[in-house]
Amino acid sequence: MLAQVQKMQADMATAQTALENETLTVSAGGGVITITITGHQRVRAITIDKEVLVADEVDFLQDMLVAGINAAIEQSQALAAQRMEGITGGVGGMDGLLGGLMG
Repeated sequence: MLAQVQKMQADMATAQTALENETLTVSAGGGVITITITGHQRVRAITIDKEVLVADEVDFLQDMLVAGINAAIEQSQALAAQRMEGITGGVGGMDGLLGGLMG
């Protein structure tokens, strides 16, 4: 049992490192905004279509940024959860035993 837990910890550490370098690209506003985010929920880039960079479109731009960033974070969290579940096999309550690597 201890060997299995140690292997799971090592696999989780490897997955966490991989997630740090893995990125997702998410669009909002029909492609007006594109956000690139890592598996650790770190925004790497935001691209904004120049056509929305006009004074009377500021509210729209702000709304699209919020929507896009939130969608990117949600997808990044889902990716991380999927990777961790693949390692733990969906074993509940294991994150406390594994030094908090799941959180």
